[in-house]
Amino acid sequence: MESECYGSSSIPPGFDSPRCHFYGHYHDSVDGEINQHHIRRALQELERALMAVDDDNAEDITSHFLPQSSSNDLKQLLIACAQALSENKVDQFEKLVDRASRGVSITGPPIERLGAYMLQGLLARKGAGIYRAFKCHEPDSNAFLAYTRTMYQVWPYLKFSYMAANGAIAEACKNSDRIHIVDFQIEQGTQWITLLQALAQRPTGPPSVRITGVDDPLSRLTRGAGLAAVGETFVQISKKFNIPVEFHPVPVLASDVTREVLNVRPGEALAVNFPLQLHHTPDESVDVSNPRDRLLRMVKSLSPTVVTLVEQESNTNTAAFLPRFVETLDYYLAMFESLDIATERESMDRINVEQHWLARDMVNVIACEGKERVERHELFGKWRSRFRMAGFEQCELSPYVNWVIRGLLRGYSEHYSLVERDGAMLLAWKNRNVISASAWH
Repeated sequence: MESECYGSSSIPPGFDSPRCHFYGHYHDSVDGEINQHHIRRALQELERALMAVDDDNAEDITSHFLPQSSSNDLKQLLIACAQALSENKVDQFEKLVDRASRGVSITGPPIERLGAYMLQGLLARKGAGIYRAFKCHEPDSNAFLAYTRTMYQVWPYLKFSYMAANGAIAEACKNSDRIHIVDFQIEQGTQWITLLQALAQRPTGPPSVRITGVDDPLSRLTRGAGLAAVGETFVQISKKFNIPVEFHPVPVLASDVTREVLNVRPGEALAVNFPLQLHHTPDESVDVSNPRDRLLRMVKSLSPTVVTLVEQESNTNTAAFLPRFVETLDYYLAMFESLDIATERESMDRINVEQHWLARDMVNVIACEGKERVERHELFGKWRSRFRMAGFEQCELSPYVNWVIRGLLRGYSEHYSLVERDGAMLLAWKNRNVISASAWH
């Protein structure tokens, strides 16, 4: 099977920002105001390129198939597409895709928007050259940072992740004068601003803090200027809050990190943070050396004061293609629904977030196999087993942090809830757990 596979460190040509497809229309037509006519026209052009449907040649599926009259019908139609592809029924697959493509829209209800990208994944898995319909390259780092800020503002997921991990670290290191934080996905380093501010306000005086930032050396999107930009951020934070902060960049993949590069020093309280990242490290199903469990054993050998884990609550690691597709459909539908209540249907911010934060991951899950599939999520129960096998014990999460997060969720939607289970906190949308947070030592 020929397929174009993409991981989290790169964005496929087919998921370029729609604004670069028609950015001239957007800015040339009005001076600082949104011209709805041009946006609608541009979105229509984007959808035609996205789905690459030839209306003249499209062929309806047989009449006995479910009519497209509800979101459940579209879900079943998408699953039928995946099943036909899994059984190598090419003719049936193409007919089903033709049918499904008419019921999806990147400006429609959540299931229609999700369906557009799920079809992208199916076509990529089949080997279709659908990405050639797009004309521009991946967004620059400034655009990507703007998408990140949008996601942080309209969704509680990142705030939940930061608050849960920071709260566990603050509690575990509350009596330490020297703290070493190892962050296995430092990105812009913004997670640590509030924690450093809190540490600076200790009645006994601020501790000295070392931050070791691990991150993909190939990714330029999350920082633009590289890890040096993160170091400059911490210099400014140190001056602003009057707290000594030392930054050590480690531009390597998580699976390649060794004890030596982390430079753990005696007398420090060591906090290790895995923020929505550990699922990128291959396990035994991909590599016989099992880098995922090997990394956990290495971290355990450092005798950390606390290890924080935040992960997507989804089961896509070792699942076969069809159940993996169904799980992805269910999981990301919750994500799209929760984003729908926070943004307008035709919002470019929403479109950019869905394309650059969600769709590229979905395509990787659906289209890729083996080492090319880097999005390999596991449920908390599986993570708990891995941590226990590596020798960790679970820490109780702070009741105060729990209370603060519940207050945070009240500012978003009544459909969000916080579930406490097996020592972990799980953020849920309606009846679907979306993100889990836990702490270990």
